[in-house]
Amino acid sequence: MRLHCNSYGTSGPALIILHGLLGSSDNWHTVAKALSDKRRVYALDARNHGRSPHDPVFTYQAMAEDVREFMRSEGIEGATVMGHSMGGKTAMMLALDRPEAQVAHPGSRIPNPVSSCIIIDIAPKPMKPGHDEIFEAMRSVDLSAVRFRKDVDEALAGRIPNATTRQFILKNLKVGDDGSFEWKLNLNAIFRSYNEVNRDIESAKPFTGPALFIRGAKSRYILDEDLEKIQELFPHSRLETIPDAGHWAHADAPEAFMTRVRDFLGHDVERISPAGEQ
Repeated sequence: MRLHCNSYGTSGPALIILHGLLGSSDNWHTVAKALSDKRRVYALDARNHGRSPHDPVFTYQAMAEDVREFMRSEGIEGATVMGHSMGGKTAMMLALDRPEAQVAHPGSRIPNPVSSCIIIDIAPKPMKPGHDEIFEAMRSVDLSAVRFRKDVDEALAGRIPNATTRQFILKNLKVGDDGSFEWKLNLNAIFRSYNEVNRDIESAKPFTGPALFIRGAKSRYILDEDLEKIQELFPHSRLETIPDAGHWAHADAPEAFMTRVRDFLGHDVERISPAGEQ
């Protein structure tokens, strides 16, 4: 599957950004642009999201393979992969799927395409469903009967009282040539595969490259009891907690978030510390 990509910068090591559930690459424009001073940045739309193709298969294995195929098509042999929430689990799957060089066929070896990873506010554990009301709200809107964007907002408000959440969802609306509205994302495929999105990430072998886990102090997606499994799968990782930030730490505290990301990207592999608070 050929993923849609917004690219930034022309030189430097590659950095691939993967958004979260119901998001898109556009959500990461500010971060991607800021990091493009020293990196070639590729912000991707996951399958069934944004401007990427739709497909009934919606698994982390498929999403990781999509990223791997994108890297092959762009000639990217290795990259730092940064993912938020669902995108963070995709990044973990990609990093752990080939923890070391594997034999593709006699005489050929394919190395892990992930040189390092940044995981934003997600752990490799199963998550309790938390989007059911959002799915029901989106699926209940009769887009054929609305004339304006505000009509969709009003239709969602009954089930989703939080205006910020509604504005995030409304970014998934697009207007057709005839003025009608439709969802950019493949809502039915995502809804059917929601249990897959909440699954854990497992691997028989750890990812031995450097990894940074970032969590918001107000979020419960990464808890202290999750550190043991994080260290088991990512032994050369560290955890950073951003005060006064929630699940969207990059939006809640952009300066603190960027400081931590830039610090990690500026470190050599040998300087990455073991997992634990810093």
